[in-house]
Amino acid sequence: MNETIETEKHNQTLKKNFFKYLLPSVTAMWVYSLYTLVDGIFVSRGVGPIAMAAINISMPFVNLIFATSLLFATGASTIIAIYLGQENIERANMTFSMTIAITIILSFIILFLGLLNLERIALFLGATDATLEYVKNYLRIIIMFNGFFIVSYSLEVIVKTDGFPQLSIAGVSISALMNIILDYIFVIKLNLGIPGAAYATGIAQVASCVFFLAHFLRKDSNLNFSKFKFRASTLKRIMAIGFPDCITELSAGIVIFLFNKNILKYIGEDGVVTYSIISYVNTLVLMTMVGITQGMQPLSSFFYGKKDDKTVTKLLKMSLTTITAVSIASFAIVVFCAPSIVKIFIGSKKDGLYKYSVKALRIFALSFLIVGYNVNISGFLASIEKPIHATIISLGRGLVIITISLFILTALFGEKGIWIATIVSESICFSISIFILKNKYAKNGKHESLST
Repeated sequence: MNETIETEKHNQTLKKNFFKYLLPSVTAMWVYSLYTLVDGIFVSRGVGPIAMAAINISMPFVNLIFATSLLFATGASTIIAIYLGQENIERANMTFSMTIAITIILSFIILFLGLLNLERIALFLGATDATLEYVKNYLRIIIMFNGFFIVSYSLEVIVKTDGFPQLSIAGVSISALMNIILDYIFVIKLNLGIPGAAYATGIAQVASCVFFLAHFLRKDSNLNFSKFKFRASTLKRIMAIGFPDCITELSAGIVIFLFNKNILKYIGEDGVVTYSIISYVNTLVLMTMVGITQGMQPLSSFFYGKKDDKTVTKLLKMSLTTITAVSIASFAIVVFCAPSIVKIFIGSKKDGLYKYSVKALRIFALSFLIVGYNVNISGFLASIEKPIHATIISLGRGLVIITISLFILTALFGEKGIWIATIVSESICFSISIFILKNKYAKNGKHESLST
């Protein structure tokens, strides 16, 4: 009887902690999604749909910046959580400090190479005569601020592992609010156009970076900056764990690039406008799923470090249940609100483009029913140091399968194939995710079966 009561108390506490981490993570992802979403809305209204399409063309490079941050932030966060579970504070601090130092160095490399090859990058991403100057102007400023993007996001992920998940909400909310205000001032009031949107985003990231740095410089932080020796083994471990999430973000950029190329081929620049709207909505949904996963990861890594496999399994089940509810809600909202969503970006004056965009968005929304499971299972496997299996899923859904699906379906069905490629790809990857989860994790003798 007492054992049953204790188990129930443990489950309630676990659920409370799960949502304690989940809500800040999801909120943080929403806020990050708002950066580009707000830019898109203000630029579309203040400059025009073609300028909005230019931001979409620029997105693969922005994805590269965030992917760089994820490569280190996710891996470092997992290792730090394991060290904290083992009560090894010294190694946790050294890992934290080394990670931030490496990301700063990488940001300078991106700055130098990006500005040196600006026009080449813009043309490679698919900039046309109508969008080239827009793309160059946007990217030039984003590249100048890339270090603040990388460090800010890294600190936002690690602050949750440090035991202060509520600060992640505060930090990203401050920067998001600043981004919205500055977008209005720069783009609408001062008529600075695309550069105004880029400056608004960059300055907002500076504010976020300063906020998080202030936390880690305080004495009440569990993690602190400390002297460290560069350890290749630690770096390899960080990158191995962070690689799946990095691939997820980087692949998103590659997929946008491939979609833009096919859309220009089969539909034209109006199709890029439609896909820009879809990309904004898709990013918001995808980041919600990533937020749920990141809310689970520090806890599952912590209990994995304590070798509490039963609790790790319960956390996975909680996250999958949450994913199910959010997936159904996301699909329903987008399908029913598609006309209103499209109207936010382009209005209904361009009747043909408006109706086409509503139809395409509803077709694409089918993928929202499945994508969360693939993201969550991959993130879970990374959190328990199974990076190879996590990478297989991330590469599958984020790059390999979607690329194959896109080319086959467009070859067979033309422009219709563009909008159904994602749901086909996610469905195939879901089968692979379930297979890996059951055969590589559930059959591991150290862990409780997940099939029960």
